[in-house]
Amino acid sequence: MTLKERIYKDMVEAMKNKDNFKKNILSMVRAAILQVEKDTQKELDDEGVINVISKEIKQRKEVLPDYEKSGRQDLVDKARKEIEIMLSYLPKQLSEEEIEEIVKKAIEEAGAKTKSDIGKVMGKVMPIVKGRADGNLVKDMVNKYLQ
Repeated sequence: MTLKERIYKDMVEAMKNKDNFKKNILSMVRAAILQVEKDTQKELDDEGVINVISKEIKQRKEVLPDYEKSGRQDLVDKARKEIEIMLSYLPKQLSEEEIEEIVKKAIEEAGAKTKSDIGKVMGKVMPIVKGRADGNLVKDMVNKYLQ
C-alpha cells in the first residue's frame, strides 16, 4: 500500500470513528498532495508525498512561536497535535546524535572548513536525511561545526 493510499484509508477510518480532528488534518494533507499532483501533472510516489507532508509540518512549526507569543495556547495545542499526526506518516525521525554523525561525515567528505562551505555540506547531508530530519536543525548543526 502506498503512503497516499494509507492516508486515504486512515481518513475514511477517522470518518467512521467520528474523529473529526484526524479526518480534517488527513483531508487537508490529501488536498495538498492532490494540488501538487495537479500542478505538476504527474502522480506523486511515496517520496513526493513525504515532501508534501514535510512542507505542511514545516508550516505549522513556523507559526508555533507566533501562537505562543500571542498567548493562544489553544492554537499551539492544535498545531502540535496536527504535527504529531502528520509525523506518523513520515519515516522514523533521526535523533540529534544520528544527524550529528551524518553532518560530521559530510564535512569530512566535502573538506569543508569555513561557513562559505555550508552549501557543499548541506548538498551532501539533505538527500540522506530528507523526510527524516528537520532542515533547520541540520543547518544549525552544520553551522555549529563550520565556525
